Amino acid sequence: MDEEQPVEPADPAGDPPVRVLIVDDHPLFREGLKAALESAEGVLVVAEAERVADVPGAVARHHPDVVIMDLSLPDGSGLEAVRQLATREAPPPVLMLTMSDDDGNLLAALQAGARGYLVKGAGREEVLHAVRTVATGGAVFGGEVAGRITALLAGAKMREAGQLFPELTAREAEVLGLVARGLDNRRIARELVVAEKTVRNHITHIFEKLHVATRAEAVARARDMGLGDGQTSPER
Repeated sequence: MDEEQPVEPADPAGDPPVRVLIVDDHPLFREGLKAALESAEGVLVVAEAERVADVPGAVARHHPDVVIMDLSLPDGSGLEAVRQLATREAPPPVLMLTMSDDDGNLLAALQAGARGYLVKGAGREEVLHAVRTVATGGAVFGGEVAGRITALLAGAKMREAGQLFPELTAREAEVLGLVARGLDNRRIARELVVAEKTVRNHITHIFEKLHVATRAEAVARARDMGLGDGQTSPER
């Protein structure tokens, strides 16, 4: 869904409004957020969307200055939409506005390219400040998460799969990280100096513990937590 909004004139100061695309699958939340944003001068909600698949088309049609993105969408993660936008020429900055203040999601959002991260429940003024800040090239993070950012970015252990997926053994976490980087089973076996059958057994255990059925699902889970670098392999 991509709901087009009527274009309104610029604010009385003569500056063009900050054009906003809201991506969230809850109509009542979108309605309330739109009302809060447009109650301030110089902010215009130009479109709304509720699915990852809707985002590229909405951006192409409406040219927003800021995309406000939820993390959980019906057809996937908002992080995937952020990554898709990052491949565009001159992508609009993304402000994550989500219920999750989980360290893994925060780190993954930063790595995906989000310029801001607020937890739903933030006040109107905080959201307006964040929208204006990212629209002008800045970065902003809510009080609930700002204090953890330095530690997250500096703490290499938080980037390790073993920390992000504590249900995995150290070896399984290592295998998952290599899977997320796009290595096939043969390459993983060479990297770890083990038999290819051993790698297959580890991957089977990873699937069971992460409750996924395919390699692609495991890769998606890993990349949502900030692991991997882009290439996937279809081999199990």
